[in-house]
Amino acid sequence: MRIHHQQGVMGPTYGPCALGHNDGVKTMHATKQATGSRPVATEVVQVLVADSGPIQSQLLTRALKSRRDFQVSAVALETDALHDFMESNRADVVLIAGNHLPDLSLLRWLRVSYPKIAPVLLAETDDRELVVNAFRAGARGIFLFAHTPFSMLCKCIHCVFQGEVWLNSRQMTYVLDALSEVPTLRVVNSTGRFLLTPREEQVVALVADGMTNRGVAVELGLSEHTIKKYLLRIFDKVGISSRVELVLYAMSHGEHRPAEWMPSNDA
Repeated sequence: MRIHHQQGVMGPTYGPCALGHNDGVKTMHATKQATGSRPVATEVVQVLVADSGPIQSQLLTRALKSRRDFQVSAVALETDALHDFMESNRADVVLIAGNHLPDLSLLRWLRVSYPKIAPVLLAETDDRELVVNAFRAGARGIFLFAHTPFSMLCKCIHCVFQGEVWLNSRQMTYVLDALSEVPTLRVVNSTGRFLLTPREEQVVALVADGMTNRGVAVELGLSEHTIKKYLLRIFDKVGISSRVELVLYAMSHGEHRPAEWMPSNDA
């Protein structure tokens, strides 16, 4: 997987800059190998626009259709509409109007149901929570439509079609910071009282993500024996007896919060 990193047109946040050389994005237009020879045929990208705003959808679809390297369709920004389209049509890249999404469940559904499709979120802003959650949900790129030229959207489509990731400098920082964090899950009882210590909350969050005791130990820099002791202590505090019950309890009583750094030499 390659990352297409943008910077520079309007300050440090927007504009084109490939990692490595500018030829990191292969030209998708027909090109001539030699003077007088026939153009080399290239694959057309099947683009699907999913937007709840009909006017913006029509304008975007019309602009993309003016390009010979795209085959463009449009549907409503609904899971059912996308599913119906995919049943009988092919899509390589899906452009999703991110500001009209009530949540990112549609992105997660696309990732699970159609993993070969590259979703791109069209957003007005790139706040940290949106960026991190969008990439976690399966986005292959976030495009700031209001701040970036249309020609860059075309380049973005080609990048994600070829398996690359489209993000700018600030978005990359957000994602890298999120990857370096250990998640925590604040567990409360029915009255809202916190039941666990910060370290125990981290253990719960990692177990809820499906990690084994060994995986949790590696993530937190602790021994596997220490993780087992933590789990027994957590079971006793919460009043459960198995990992499955712990995951279910965390799902219904948990509240995600930013990770806190804690030394790994605690018992």
